[in-house]
Amino acid sequence: MPISVALPGARGSAALCDEDCNASIFQDVADNHTECPPDGGYGWICVACCFAVNCFTWGVVSLTLKSFGVFLSYYLSSNIFLGSRPLDYALIGGLNFGAAMLTAPYVTVACRNWGLRVPMYAGTLFLGGGFIAASYATHTWHLYLSQGALVGIGVGFVYIPTIPVLSQWFDKRRSLAHGIATAGSGIGGLIFSLATGAMINNLGRGWALRIIGIIVLVTNTLSTSFLRDRSAIVRPQQHPFDLALLMRWDVFFLLVWAFISMLGYITLLYSFSDFARSIGLSAEQATQVTALLNLGTALGRPFIGIASDRYGRFEVASGLTMLCGLCCLAIWIPTSSFGVTVLFGMISGAILGVFWVVSGKRKGSPDLTLMHQTVGPLCVEVTGLKQQPSLLALSWLSIVLPTTCNMQPILAF
Repeated sequence: MPISVALPGARGSAALCDEDCNASIFQDVADNHTECPPDGGYGWICVACCFAVNCFTWGVVSLTLKSFGVFLSYYLSSNIFLGSRPLDYALIGGLNFGAAMLTAPYVTVACRNWGLRVPMYAGTLFLGGGFIAASYATHTWHLYLSQGALVGIGVGFVYIPTIPVLSQWFDKRRSLAHGIATAGSGIGGLIFSLATGAMINNLGRGWALRIIGIIVLVTNTLSTSFLRDRSAIVRPQQHPFDLALLMRWDVFFLLVWAFISMLGYITLLYSFSDFARSIGLSAEQATQVTALLNLGTALGRPFIGIASDRYGRFEVASGLTMLCGLCCLAIWIPTSSFGVTVLFGMISGAILGVFWVVSGKRKGSPDLTLMHQTVGPLCVEVTGLKQQPSLLALSWLSIVLPTTCNMQPILAF
């Protein structure tokens, strides 16, 4: 029979070791449990908030992009600012995107220091104030500062903090949540592209801008108040400009893809309404095709999110980028009728801007580090969740040039 001998202090030492080991195991289990996204619950409130943010930032700004045609056509036809050239108005729309992207490093630092709500509340004031200030503009440089730069800064401060939020709340239903949220920009663009023309015709440019400003102030304030993140649990790195990432080839190729894809994205958005007028369509038909492009965006983006989860992010991103380019060559360039233009608007709207919408988890991977949203999925694919905010900041900076300057050669042409 084996004999066990208990040495003095050995029992206490072994018990202490077991307690430490058990405590470590329980702590690991607790950490893993808290880091797992709840996959619902209050996350659905956050989905609604992110949907509203997309609707009342990019959806509203889309009327200065997808239908800057609404304001741009008014500015060009009314000659309200004497001596202004088409290129003068081009910079206004370009500043929306460019200023929004340039704020990324500052927003990243602000979120790291004060959380997401402080920069979002500030951005709401910038965004609403920009539209209201533009209603009193008497010179084009007033529009540069208000409807251009101030609105763009507001979009950046409101939108950028929301990017990682849904990734922290959802796992299995992440694609559905992201698709619903990103569809907000299409819904907002559809509503405002139709409503803005009516407001200008019935109330005038000034009141159209003031009403838009009031709407974005109220809706984004409410969305910010109810939005919550889980950054305290995930603890992501938030570097505004990470030089070490720039030295990596995979990061370099991602940023090059972002730069080139946004050249085509902005070209289509800026010129579609004006293209409709150039082939003989009426102003009302031009507004309709732009609205249908936004409808295509709202309907297509949720399906893109689900497809990326099923077939892989890089596969979906590269495939749809190529498909959109082929549609431009095969449908857009040869068309000369309203029906074909509507067809192209719906198709291109559904697959346009893969940079913004691809979401989901790497195909076949259960790794919790692969949580992401919009362009975030590709950033997480390259660097992981911890470095997602840092690479996102670089991504925004990489598209400043094509988004800011792309409209000027279009109008010059």
